[in-house]
Amino acid sequence: MKIASYICQRYQRQFGKRIDEMKLHKLLYFTQRESIIQTGKPIFEERFEAWKYGPVLLSIRQLYKEDALHEPLPDSAEAQYKPVFDKVFDTYARKDSWSLSSITHGEYAWRRARQKVDIDGKSHELMQTDDIRKDAERVKQRRFLYNKVAPFIYQTDNYANH
Repeated sequence: MKIASYICQRYQRQFGKRIDEMKLHKLLYFTQRESIIQTGKPIFEERFEAWKYGPVLLSIRQLYKEDALHEPLPDSAEAQYKPVFDKVFDTYARKDSWSLSSITHGEYAWRRARQKVDIDGKSHELMQTDDIRKDAERVKQRRFLYNKVAPFIYQTDNYANH
């Protein structure tokens, strides 16, 4: 709840409007994955459900509807996880909710949980934290490779422009 409240409050400060519910759930998912990337551990224990449009935290859904996400995150936790929050906001917060939904549909954890959903698509399966770890490792590897290749690309582009 405190992480969701922090995301809502930061979004309000940064963009001057209330975050929509779909975006909140997706930013929570990316925060969980980013925490695993940066710290090796999830930032919270609650598990996501794999809904049709991406990961959802059921308890947060009700609190959002009641406009009850105002619990402050302790300063120590905010400082500890600042790099996680900054990466998530820099990468995803400006994107529209439907784009974030599409991104989560590419996540192994969501796809694996959705395989277990009834054919009518109305049931919701829990996503496994170990599967989110696999997504985190995939992203971490991509970033590593990008950081190895990006300087070469920049040098090549810079050379070509002279």
